[in-house]
Amino acid sequence: MTATVLERPAKPLIQTIGMLSESQQIAVRKIAPHDQARVPTIEAHRPSSIFTGQDRYDLEQARVFRKTAVPVSLSALIAEPGSAVAQDGYGVPLIITRDKRGDIHVFLNACQHKGSKLLETCDPVKTGRLVCPYHAWTYGLDGTLIGAARPETFVNFDKAAHNLKELPARESGGIVYAMLDRHAAADFSGIDPQIALDMEALGLPDAHVYGRKTFRLDANWKLVQEPFLEGYHVQRLHAQSVGPMFADVPNVVDVFGPNIRQTSGKLNFMPSDLDIPGENIHKTVTHAYLLFPNTVVVTSPYYISVMIIMPNGPGKTTVDYAMLTRGPADNPKGEAVYKKSYDMILKVFGTEDFRAAEISHVGLASGALDDVVYSGLEETILLYYKILEGYFS
Repeated sequence: MTATVLERPAKPLIQTIGMLSESQQIAVRKIAPHDQARVPTIEAHRPSSIFTGQDRYDLEQARVFRKTAVPVSLSALIAEPGSAVAQDGYGVPLIITRDKRGDIHVFLNACQHKGSKLLETCDPVKTGRLVCPYHAWTYGLDGTLIGAARPETFVNFDKAAHNLKELPARESGGIVYAMLDRHAAADFSGIDPQIALDMEALGLPDAHVYGRKTFRLDANWKLVQEPFLEGYHVQRLHAQSVGPMFADVPNVVDVFGPNIRQTSGKLNFMPSDLDIPGENIHKTVTHAYLLFPNTVVVTSPYYISVMIIMPNGPGKTTVDYAMLTRGPADNPKGEAVYKKSYDMILKVFGTEDFRAAEISHVGLASGALDDVVYSGLEETILLYYKILEGYFS
């Protein structure tokens, strides 16, 4: 008798309001018509040294990036058992694997013989084992040393003492979090269950990775992150691209642990738009998340952008960008839409948002400003800094 293979039903290519989490739906219903939106006025500053100072950078590293778990990869990059991907963006060489049982592991990307990298590319690979290119020591995806070349040449050689160095890690809502310091006590307190529910509702855990690109920027990581916490720049910086699609009004902001969710209606939004049967909710509403401390998730009608923004120094940042879709394109029209979207968003982020961060850093590093001033449309940036600075005490 031939066994029946049950195929998973294909995900709808669009998402309606009813497919969102309950919390997301509540937030969407709070969006006011733009003519009724109240723009706050504030008086707020931050010293420019938070972007340029080595002392501040060292404090962030000690109290946040080396003390708490941070996002290191997307589940979708290693969706299948027998997958691995390297991550170098934090300045710590990592390998993220999904073993044959489907369990996630994060290791230091260093052979336990002479420290050689096992994976030299940050592209995902399908493999059953990790082989050192130097002396061919071989490891399982669970980090176990399977074999060392010419083991008879070592005296008192204990394979179990040479397994890969594993970092505490956890998978939540399609994001893999890990501790970067293997000697630090594991702290996953920044992971919030509501954020996981939201990411699952958006389809992150089993999304299709349409494209990835790494950006290496001459700017402080917070300057790279700031545009995704405010709408003040959108109609100005993006005047020739996506700016005309958005209104100059505040977002609905919710905080879950140290994580921030922003929900906003697009241009000419009206609450009645939410009740159009079968309407793609992402044509009407944009969700922008800041997953603490440094990962941005932004929805669009047919894709989701995810950016892991990794500090490498007061004026150096690596951004690992991925465009996720609900599934691979299954026809030429769908492929054309995805390609056009990918090319457009790389241009918007790469030549507009990231360029703005770099030219801002040049000005701040010159000493021209003692303080940076913030407007009422940038309130969420200050909320983020309040959360971040809470880790310094």
